[in-house]
Amino acid sequence: MNNKWNKFIYKCWSPIYDYVFNAGLFLKARKEIFHEVSLDKGSKVLVVGVGTGAELPYLLHKGYEITAIDYSGDMLKQAQGKYADPSITFREMDAQQLLFENETFDFIVANLILTVVPDAKKTLKEMVRVLKKNGRFMVFDKFVPKRKKDKGGAESITPHTKRNGNRYRNGLL
Repeated sequence: MNNKWNKFIYKCWSPIYDYVFNAGLFLKARKEIFHEVSLDKGSKVLVVGVGTGAELPYLLHKGYEITAIDYSGDMLKQAQGKYADPSITFREMDAQQLLFENETFDFIVANLILTVVPDAKKTLKEMVRVLKKNGRFMVFDKFVPKRKKDKGGAESITPHTKRNGNRYRNGLL
């Protein structure tokens, strides 16, 4: 993946993204995962790769200061249109180069981002850099463990999913 391709593909995906990635198993998983999230009021939350804002309903109206970033302006516009809430600051930004001071956020959410960015290790390092000491982050993505054979065929479809702005990684990073 490269960022130029990501801009293009997510411009195409933005009008229909929710029909695929905010429905079915994705929606069920989000509900289950966020059910366990409890933060103090006033917590600073960063949503990396906010896309169309699928995670935002689980963070709203809880007294958090939310910053939502995405590399795709088109995806970001979708989220802004759905969630015009004063507790959210939307910013177009590259997850590989976060424009925040060290130790800014109490909690970071990164959903389906590490398999999309050109450099997942750099992105993860940036998230750790901006996370406060004793902060927490939630990453959910799709990975095939290095030592296990892919039984579901994810590796065989990777060339096709890359064109759609997605891919499976063998191993965590």
